[in-house]
Amino acid sequence: MAKKDSRNLNVTINNKANDDDRDIVISISGIFKMLKKYFLPWLIVSAMAFVAIGGVSTFRAVKKKPALSALISFNFDGIEKGKDPSGRNFDINIVKNSQVIADAMYKQDLDMEKAAVIQENITFEGIIPSDAIDKITAYKSVYENASSGNLSAAQAMLDVTFHPTQFKVFFDYNDASLSRKEAVQLFDSILEGFGDYFYEHYGYNKNLGVSITSIDYSDYDYSEAVDVFKSNLSTLTKYVRGLADADTKQFRSSQTGRTFNDLAQTAKTISSIDLDRISSKIAINNITKNKADTIAYYEFRIDELTREKDAYTERLANVTNSIKEYQKDSLLIMSTTEGTNAELSKNSGEYDKLVERKESIAADLAETKQSINYYIQRKEKLEKAVTGTEQMQKEVEEELAKVSQKLEKLVQDTETTADEYYRIVEFAHAYNILVPPVDSAAGTVKSIISFAILPLIAIEALIFLVYMIVAFVKAIKAENAKPVLVMGDDDDDDDDKEEEKNKQTEKKPESKPVNKSSNKNKKKRR
Repeated sequence: MAKKDSRNLNVTINNKANDDDRDIVISISGIFKMLKKYFLPWLIVSAMAFVAIGGVSTFRAVKKKPALSALISFNFDGIEKGKDPSGRNFDINIVKNSQVIADAMYKQDLDMEKAAVIQENITFEGIIPSDAIDKITAYKSVYENASSGNLSAAQAMLDVTFHPTQFKVFFDYNDASLSRKEAVQLFDSILEGFGDYFYEHYGYNKNLGVSITSIDYSDYDYSEAVDVFKSNLSTLTKYVRGLADADTKQFRSSQTGRTFNDLAQTAKTISSIDLDRISSKIAINNITKNKADTIAYYEFRIDELTREKDAYTERLANVTNSIKEYQKDSLLIMSTTEGTNAELSKNSGEYDKLVERKESIAADLAETKQSINYYIQRKEKLEKAVTGTEQMQKEVEEELAKVSQKLEKLVQDTETTADEYYRIVEFAHAYNILVPPVDSAAGTVKSIISFAILPLIAIEALIFLVYMIVAFVKAIKAENAKPVLVMGDDDDDDDDKEEEKNKQTEKKPESKPVNKSSNKNKKKRR
């Protein structure tokens, strides 16, 4: 028995506060016995709690629909600086603009009255990569530790505000009275629709084409119609030239078979050949619908162009003075041979811009002067000569109609080529849906888990704590209900043995004296 008890580890706690001076014994083996005894009840209660929390979470996931999420990204010049393709500040809320939402709802045949609610419940969260965070943190450390001499350099280094290029998009459709399937389809349609909106908004300038083709040249006199065509062609040429300068790959449309340089050359041909031929015929034969009105128009154009010439002249003078007074940047170099400093001048970016601006103003000024001379000659000749015949007017009208058809064809080719260019080259990866919204069983399970995870951990931890406490208390009660031998000092043991011996002596009965004579008589009688 003693050998068996020696295997158990007992912890004795002296309870001196009690009058009976009893000891509390805690047995590790006893605790494990109680843990084993109550293991099955704990397992059953834990399983019941798991099922209950799962049911509640499922009910919550069905009743309170979790928000849908998607991941989109932008990749075009300027987005890393927070600029849109037009150079303006980029606002991510453009993804949920009214036109995109209205188009998506129309495709899904939804009530348009919900458009405002849907727009309000679409939110965005920018994603900052870890390397960008590390860089900003490092720059901040440099700035805080910079000495006064390098403070300006440190401040310049800090001018690295990060603008996210990836965004999480959330759609909380609880207030929109939509099923999860309808919400996923609508959300996906909105994100897909913004791709088309992006190309239309930042791609080919459709307003330009509409403004060019919407003008009815027949409302003007012949010379005025020529000016209208020239003005429209000049605007279109500048736009196409801008695309040609930005196109470093010499893109050629698979639909029109033309490059931007081809389109610009076509516009130049129409202006310099077709319109100049018509203009010369009008000037030589004095072809006009109304001579007095045409002379008045020439006078108006001369006055207007004269004012433009004066403005260009003043602007050119100002730019020229700015160039003369501009202080160029200098680079200080220490000579290693003579020990003297040498200053090297260089042109800065601003200086180059001023030079380009001067050249542009000078070109506009020269063109304006030529136009003034042209209208003066036309006015003087029309005043002196006889107007053209009706046959001449008819021929001019036919030629103007042909020019109008060529211009419309040129605008269509420009739109087709530019749209294809933006989609294939310029904005090929400008907007991407990295993770689309999905209606799947996995998404529902994920929502249930997200609702259940924290309550489940808390309840299961509480049940386990109660299980441990119950096992511990029950083990203490069971162990202290048994007689326990507590080892003490040697002197105390000797006193206990002496006291036990005395008790045994007191309880032993006294022995009676033996009568020897009576014993002998008994023997003789026998």
